[in-house]
Amino acid sequence: MDLREFVDTLLRFESTGGAEGPAQTWLKNRLTEFGFDTYVWSAEADRLAEHPSFPDDPEEIDTYSRPSVGGVLEFGDPDAGKTLVLNGHIDVVPADAELWSHDPFVPEWNEEEGTVSARGAADMKSGLAACVAAALDIKEAVESGDLELDGRLVVESVVGEEEGGIGAAAAALDNPYPFDRDAALVAEPTELTAVIATEGSVMKRLHLTGRTAHAASRWRGVDVLPKFETIREAFFDLEAERTENVTHPHYDYPIPWPICVGKVEAGSWASSVAGTLTAEWRLGVAPGESVEEVEKEYEHRLAEVVAEDDWLSEHPPTFERFSIQFEPAEISADEPIVGALRQSLQAEGLPDEPRGATYGADSRLYVEAGIPTVVFGPGNIDNAHFPDEEIEWAEVETARDVIRETSTAFLQSK
Repeated sequence: MDLREFVDTLLRFESTGGAEGPAQTWLKNRLTEFGFDTYVWSAEADRLAEHPSFPDDPEEIDTYSRPSVGGVLEFGDPDAGKTLVLNGHIDVVPADAELWSHDPFVPEWNEEEGTVSARGAADMKSGLAACVAAALDIKEAVESGDLELDGRLVVESVVGEEEGGIGAAAAALDNPYPFDRDAALVAEPTELTAVIATEGSVMKRLHLTGRTAHAASRWRGVDVLPKFETIREAFFDLEAERTENVTHPHYDYPIPWPICVGKVEAGSWASSVAGTLTAEWRLGVAPGESVEEVEKEYEHRLAEVVAEDDWLSEHPPTFERFSIQFEPAEISADEPIVGALRQSLQAEGLPDEPRGATYGADSRLYVEAGIPTVVFGPGNIDNAHFPDEEIEWAEVETARDVIRETSTAFLQSK
């Protein structure tokens, strides 16, 4: 397999949410050509609506024509060995072409800097391709007689990760394979480090009501913007308090449990006092906490602000969940899959100390299903979702080697 050619083709698919089908068809065909037994499954909205990550209304979950694909390689006596899943998501976030220096879906290879730039280069088509290549390396070694193994390797390409993990959730809730899964590796960009804990998040929509008035007599109105600024400051004060009070051994970040107000809409006319405001928040949840616990902390802080403001007390804001929620997840550093990965990192001369990540991933869904899952892959999450998203090609090649050796070590372990 020519890894570079594989990645170049994969990056040319504009596989944004709901449009993953063509890329998945191509990938399934390639896996079949490579000798994988392939499986295809689609999520059921009614089933996902029962899961806390997703909206309660199935109509809000887009599962139509969004297949996930798994390719299986069996070695020796597969039932006598272990099964390891190598997982990646095929969906990418949209790209605003006006902010890019080139077409986001035409890969730009910079030979001098050793990078490739395209939407999905870091998050996470290169990692998915590295999984395919690593699995084929093992297949070749077994077939040549250089390696003896019992067990199975599964390479998964799932849909809808950016929307809560539609494909992975379906696979976690209802196993699409006729065998059990012993562990998994999700190849999200971790800068080639072992991630054993991922942060959760809760999405909340705040709505404030003031009173509009003509700009020429604005004193007759009640401007929601100062009200919002008071709430915003109170929330960021709570974030700072949580940075001090909520600790975890694998989180050494300036802000380990970040919050973000990513969208604010206020007012209706430039010459009118802003009488309404809607703000959408993402609140970080530490491993060991629940979404509900953190949600209540911020609701309590909001209630304190409201109690000190006569207008807000008479016109209480609403603060409701929307979209998707991510529960935090964590596995023990003593899990065999973690040990296999650390062994392989040491052999490559790379740091092997496990750490936590301040983002959520599909790994949480497998952990919840009782499948120990580590996150490891090439690239930097800081590049994800950015204009001119790029990845260092040497990292992709190294990831291939580490995933191959990790998979081999895990399948050989007792």
